[in-house]
Amino acid sequence: MVLDKINNSNDLKKLDKEELRQLPAEIRQFLIQCLSETGGHLASNLGVVELTLALHLTFDLPRDKIIWDVGHQSYTHKILTGRKEAFHTLRQYGGLSGFPKTKESSCDCFNTGHSSTSISAGLGLAAARDLTGREYKVVSVIGDGALTGGMAFEALNNASKLETNFIIVLNDNDMSISPNVGGMSHYLGGIRTADAYQDLKNGVMESLNKIPVYGERLVQRIRRTKSGIKQLLIPGMLFEDMGIMYLGPVDGHDVDKMTALFSQAARVGGPVLVHVMTQKGRGYEPAVRHPARFHGTEPFDIETGLVKKKKKRAGYTDIFSTVMRKLGDRDERVVAVTAAMETGTGLKRFHNMFPERFFDVGIAEEHAVTFAAGLAAGGQKPVFAVYSSFLQRAYDQVLHDVCLQDLPVVFAIDRAGIVGSDGETHQGIFDISYLMTIPNMTLMAPKNKWEFSDMIKFAVDFEHPIAVRYPRGEAFDGLEDFRAPIVPGRAEVLYEEGQAVLLAYGSMVKTALEVRSCLQSCGIECAVVNMRFAKPLDRKLLEQAAQNYELLVTMEENVLSGGMGEAVLETLHQIGAQTAVMHVAVQNEFIPHGNADLLMRRIGLDAESIAERIKKKLGQTDEQDKVEDERKT
Repeated sequence: MVLDKINNSNDLKKLDKEELRQLPAEIRQFLIQCLSETGGHLASNLGVVELTLALHLTFDLPRDKIIWDVGHQSYTHKILTGRKEAFHTLRQYGGLSGFPKTKESSCDCFNTGHSSTSISAGLGLAAARDLTGREYKVVSVIGDGALTGGMAFEALNNASKLETNFIIVLNDNDMSISPNVGGMSHYLGGIRTADAYQDLKNGVMESLNKIPVYGERLVQRIRRTKSGIKQLLIPGMLFEDMGIMYLGPVDGHDVDKMTALFSQAARVGGPVLVHVMTQKGRGYEPAVRHPARFHGTEPFDIETGLVKKKKKRAGYTDIFSTVMRKLGDRDERVVAVTAAMETGTGLKRFHNMFPERFFDVGIAEEHAVTFAAGLAAGGQKPVFAVYSSFLQRAYDQVLHDVCLQDLPVVFAIDRAGIVGSDGETHQGIFDISYLMTIPNMTLMAPKNKWEFSDMIKFAVDFEHPIAVRYPRGEAFDGLEDFRAPIVPGRAEVLYEEGQAVLLAYGSMVKTALEVRSCLQSCGIECAVVNMRFAKPLDRKLLEQAAQNYELLVTMEENVLSGGMGEAVLETLHQIGAQTAVMHVAVQNEFIPHGNADLLMRRIGLDAESIAERIKKKLGQTDEQDKVEDERKT
C-alpha cells in the first residue's frame, strides 16, 4: 500500500504520480476503518483528503504554517505528519486528539476546537513572521459554515490591510454541521453556479497568455484589479472589494489543480483567498447521504453505516426536543434559536412543526444571544439551545444585552459537564462559573428526565433570564417518585439521615445516590439534597443543614473556581456557620479527551472516590485504608 510509505512529515513528496493518484482512496479507507472502531468526525475528513494532500505538496511543514479552523477535519493532516500508527488511540484518554494539538506535532502550529478562529490566528502568525523577518507561508483553512461567524468577518476586514503574503483557503462543502444559512451561504452559492463567469474567465486568460511578452503581464494585472472580469458577471465580489484577492472556485478533489492554484497564491504579495469546493463524506455513501449524522459519529458498522452501540434510554437532548415541540403547540410566542446546531441541540422537530418560529443564525453565538434578546424585547419567548462550551463565546452579550435589561431569554445549555472524546475545547465545565457572576441570571439543573421536562416548562414561563444546564447522553430515570413542584431558589430534600449531607447539583444527584449507597455499605448514613438552583441558592436549607450535619459536601460537574460550591461556602460565611465543607468539583484545569466515565474517575468525580474522601473527612476510614495510608507515609 502507498499509505505504508507515509511515516513522517513530507514523505508525501517522495511519491510518484501514480502513487499520488492511488493515495486518496487508501486514506479514505483507512479513515473509515479506524473511525468505525473509535468514532470521530468522519464526513468532514472524507471531504478534505485531496485538499490536505495539495496543501502538503505545495507547502513545507513544519516551517510553513497551516491553521485548521475548528480542526475536526485535520485527520488526513495527522496521517501525513507521522501520526498514522497512533490512530487507533484517536479521542481516547492519552491518545491522539481529534483536533490539532501543538504538543502532538510541530506540524500543528495552533490549537483549535471552536469555529471561525483560523483567519485571526493566521493573521497573528503572519504579523509575527513579518516582525521577526522570518520567511514562511501562513495558510488558514476555513469552512463556508465557519465563515458565517462574526469573528471570521472581523479577521477578513483586518486582513485587507496586510501587505505580505497570507493565504485563506475556503473549504466550501455547502455545510457546517447542519446545512448553512444566511447571506454568506447565498453569496457563495452564486459563485459556485457562475458557469458563465468561469467560461469567460478561462477563455480570456487563455487568449491573453498567448500574447508574446505582454500577455502574462496583462493576466497578472487583471487578477490584481478590483474591477476585473469577475465584477462583470458576479456583482459585488465581496472578497476583492475588501482588498483580498480571490482565486477559484477550484475542484477540491483535483490535487493537480489545487496544487497549481496554491502555488500561485503563494506568490501573491498580500492576502489571497482560494475558494475550494469539496463534498462532505466523499467516498463513503452513508456519509454522503447523511453528513450531519457522520459529522461526529460513535463507532459504526461500515457496511450499513449504523451505530454499533445504540442508546438504551432517551437522552436529555431527545427530551428537550419533545418538550419544545409541545411548548410550541401550547404557546405561539415560544420561539427557538440555534447557532448552526439544529440537529445537535434537538430542535429539528420544532423546526419541522413551526418553521416560522425557528431561527438558525449560523455559527454566530454572540449574534444569537442578542437576537434572542431582541425577540424577548418584542414579546416573544425565545429559547436559545446551545452547547455549554459554545455559549461561553457570547458572555458579553449574555451580560449586557440580556441580563442588564432583565429580558426573559431561556438558555438551554446542552453538553454541560464532562463530554469526553472532544477534549479540552468542548468540556462544558465553566458555564456555572461564568453565569453565576451575572446579576438577574437564574441557574437551574435537573436531577432526572422528569425534572428536566418540568424545568424547561418553568423556564419558558419565567419572566427573567434563566439557564437550564443538562449533560450529554442518556437521561437519568431514577427517583421518579420525587417530583416536587419547582419553586425559584428552593432545593429538594431527598434523604435526611446521617452525619453528612450531599448538596448535589444536576447530573451529580445520580452520583450522590451512588455515594450514599457506597457509604451505607460501610455503615455510614448520609443525607442527599437536590439543589436544583445554583443561583439563587436555598439559603434557608443551607442554614438548617449547617445546624443538623457535621459535614456539608457540595457536588457539581463544573470547575471549583466560581462554582456552586464556592457560592455555598460564601453563604455559610455570611450566616456565621462553622460547619465543615467539602467540595466535589473539577479542579481548575483543562480536562483532556477520553471516555467520560474514565475521566470522571481520573478527576475524582466518581462515586467511589467521593465516598472515600467523605470517610476520611468524617474520620471513619477503615483499618485497611489506614494501613495503606501508613505505607504511603
